[in-house]
Amino acid sequence: MSRIGRMPIAVPAGVTVDIAENNKVTVKGPKGTLERTLPTEMEIRMEGAEIVVSRPNDLKRMKSLHGLTRTLINNMVVGVTNGYEKKLEVNGVGYRAAKSGKKLTLSLGYSHPVEMEDPEGIETVVEGQNVIIVKGIDKEKVGQFAAEIRDKRRPEPYKGKGIKYADETIRRKVGKTGKK
Repeated sequence: MSRIGRMPIAVPAGVTVDIAENNKVTVKGPKGTLERTLPTEMEIRMEGAEIVVSRPNDLKRMKSLHGLTRTLINNMVVGVTNGYEKKLEVNGVGYRAAKSGKKLTLSLGYSHPVEMEDPEGIETVVEGQNVIIVKGIDKEKVGQFAAEIRDKRRPEPYKGKGIKYADETIRRKVGKTGKK
């Protein structure tokens, strides 16, 4: 059995979960509402204040969908209660981030400033000039937008300049040495 798929999902107080036909799951909580259509092969049911996901048989595909379905529902429940956030750091001389309204402006050593608009349901906060925090209730969207920001200037291995995640370590390389 799937160890993750077997675990029930506890629904905290103030969160309502609605399971419609075709496994369309809607989760409402203090931070907002998320909905997602999950694989129809899985059986999702409420048992008191818990959600239980079960699979019809032990085919390889069903085993992999079992854990996935449970994790997706759990991420939705955590999202509407606590929300998600990713922290990015901008490193480099003259590299900085600024925020005006819904627009994030990045100076990354290009001839032009890079401007990015906050997508629906995602909020970016700039702390100081070099820390960007991406917040939202949808884990997938938060991670995707953080990755898009990082892609504007990935960290390079020689000086470590670029945009990196706060918990990311950059493998440094030794530069070339001069000939004598």
